[in-house]
Amino acid sequence: MLDQVITARSASIGNGFDVKRILPYRLRRMLGPFIFMDHAGPVSKTPAELVKMDVLPHPHIGLSTVSYLFDGQVTHRDSLGVQQIIRPGEVNWMTAGRGIAHSERFEDPALLAATAFEMVQTWVALPEAAEDKAPTFTNYQPDALPIFTDTGVWMRLIAGDAYGLKNGVATDSPLFYAHIVLQPGARFGPPTGFSERGAYVAKGSVEVNGHTYGVGQLLVFSNGIDPIVTAKETSTLMLLGGEPLGERFIWWNFVSSSRERIEQAKADWQAGRIPLPPNDNAEFVPLPPDDKSRPASSSPQPQALS
Repeated sequence: MLDQVITARSASIGNGFDVKRILPYRLRRMLGPFIFMDHAGPVSKTPAELVKMDVLPHPHIGLSTVSYLFDGQVTHRDSLGVQQIIRPGEVNWMTAGRGIAHSERFEDPALLAATAFEMVQTWVALPEAAEDKAPTFTNYQPDALPIFTDTGVWMRLIAGDAYGLKNGVATDSPLFYAHIVLQPGARFGPPTGFSERGAYVAKGSVEVNGHTYGVGQLLVFSNGIDPIVTAKETSTLMLLGGEPLGERFIWWNFVSSSRERIEQAKADWQAGRIPLPPNDNAEFVPLPPDDKSRPASSSPQPQALS
């Protein structure tokens, strides 16, 4: 039924802000095209504390970042001049392609004082033919994302194709990504037609084949087997997967099928050849101490909320 169960590790992004890091994992290089997954929060802090957790401008290549909030909000700015307040239920899809820099900042003190912050961020590796495409950013509002409901089941399709649903979120390879809420006793099966499939338990607990799994666990389903997932309590899951893309190297915030391309990205950021956001260019994250790029099957330390 399950090929693997990955339990999130705690990763600190500084100033007392810890996240659950699910991917990459030393025994699971990727899940379909998904190469990175972080679950931040829920965290309740004062506005002054959250502002200290701003993620300064930093670069990416060779991937798309997908930001999805359960609660709170954060402001995105990037090299293209985009400024977007990211709110719950939206899909914010930034394709880095040949290179982009962006920041994420907590800027609404009244809102920060009234609600917690909780977010799941994933990185989707790009196919080789798309790795050096022009960078883009698109915000998709909740009303553009199809909803499926059944007895005890609510699901929003974030991207891709699953359960006969599609939406207009632009992707570069076959994948699915969905937010699902199950009431106690509700049952569902993962979508068919994909080589690699998983369900991350963000809240609550579920049962598969007589075993119970809880918050912070990613269930990787065996290919060709269609298990039944049953909610033990009200539960929130993120379903994700798709078709594998082949070997990828990952170093810091860079992903590529080519080790040499990552080395070039390091040099480009160091030399200022990846532009900063024009409306957030007074500070940035410097290149970390040098280390050789390595396959995603190793244990890299990419930045959270990046």
